[in-house]
Amino acid sequence: MYHKDTIAAIATPVGEGGIGIVRVSGVGAGGIASRIFRARGSGGLESHRFYYGEIVDPGSGLVLDEAMVVVMLAPRSYTREDVLEIQCHGGYLVVRKVLELVLSQGARLADPGEFTKRAFLNGRIDLLQAEAVIELIRSKTETALSLAQHQREGFLSNRINAVRDGIFKSLALIEAYIDFPEDDILLPDNDEIKSSVRGSFERIEELLEGFREGRVIREGVSVLIAGKPNVGKSSLLNTLLREKRAIVTSVPGTTRDIIEEVVNIKGLPVTLLDTAGIRETEDEVEQEGMRLTLEKIPLADIVLVVVDGSKPFDDEDRLIMDAVSGCTVILVLNKSDLQRVVQLPDDLSDLKVVSISARDGEGIDELREAIFSMFVREGIIEGRDYTVLTQVRHRDALAKAKVHIASFLDGFGRGVGLEFSALDLRDALGALGEITGETTPDSILDEIFSRFCIGK
Repeated sequence: MYHKDTIAAIATPVGEGGIGIVRVSGVGAGGIASRIFRARGSGGLESHRFYYGEIVDPGSGLVLDEAMVVVMLAPRSYTREDVLEIQCHGGYLVVRKVLELVLSQGARLADPGEFTKRAFLNGRIDLLQAEAVIELIRSKTETALSLAQHQREGFLSNRINAVRDGIFKSLALIEAYIDFPEDDILLPDNDEIKSSVRGSFERIEELLEGFREGRVIREGVSVLIAGKPNVGKSSLLNTLLREKRAIVTSVPGTTRDIIEEVVNIKGLPVTLLDTAGIRETEDEVEQEGMRLTLEKIPLADIVLVVVDGSKPFDDEDRLIMDAVSGCTVILVLNKSDLQRVVQLPDDLSDLKVVSISARDGEGIDELREAIFSMFVREGIIEGRDYTVLTQVRHRDALAKAKVHIASFLDGFGRGVGLEFSALDLRDALGALGEITGETTPDSILDEIFSRFCIGK
């Protein structure tokens, strides 16, 4: 339930800073401003103009802080309500005191994400654009940030609406024929209706195909580096990170624990895990490191199996390959700066193989490209207006719409009654409406906006 009361919250991070912002939205925002703000100068507060002055407790006359204040009258504001923003000094106590003063003047503390929720409920943005706000905040790479910006600007909404429009137009024609038979409304050619609905079906398939890329750009992937001791796993980690993070020595078994670091590969957040070498050993500490490695291997999105290219492929290398059976693997032949001796067994011929020198960096760009191409298709995120699905909620709703459209195409083609065909299209529209917010249940809305911070 949307109560049109007045809400307030601190909109900047807690702690010391150069500036602190208290945000207020609702019908009482302007009145609160007039009671607690004393401008340096005469006249009232005009909308969308900053004023310098003091925040004053009207009860005691105590000056809390000097501040800049702006009032933005509806509908020209973030929430499409009257909005007041107070910019004061960024100390923890002073910002808290200003907020407490605002709350004493009739506002209540905002729930997490309530400002953005009001922007959605008041029609300024749709649900996809609202969700993009938190994606902007949580973006880990420039690619993820760009993707979130495109969603906030409405590119994904436009693609969803294009699917919706094709279905809606066909449904309108069918329902007009059903509801007003006495008006001699002619049902358009069956092929025309099927063509329109099939176009929507194909657009859904295109969106679903991009989900894997969108998810990994948003959430990142894990890449585990495995191999026997002393093949260059830690050197590879350091080279990919472009810094010395792991200890590298000529002594086998140096790495005995999981070293985890994040690197940006062409806009893809990649968590690299350097692991203990796997081999037969009596060393209890090394055995524990190998146990951790074997636990992590099935959880990784990709395993980089590092093999020393300057030595023959041996039983320890085979032990590694057995351990990664069933995983997505890139075989990394290290030490390309030395004479190549290794001969790979025939059963490994289907694996992606990249030759590198972790010592001098040869082949590292090719390895980066191989990792990236495992998750993101060429060209899918290029262009000014690219957009892909990033969230499971969106994918599931589209998949549901796809099922209803497929049912329509099958039934319509077999001559099933128009009432049943219309029901399939209505269900498809309902599923699409869950994405943009027209038919999203309140419980889902509450869950979405609860992920926001207070003040956003």
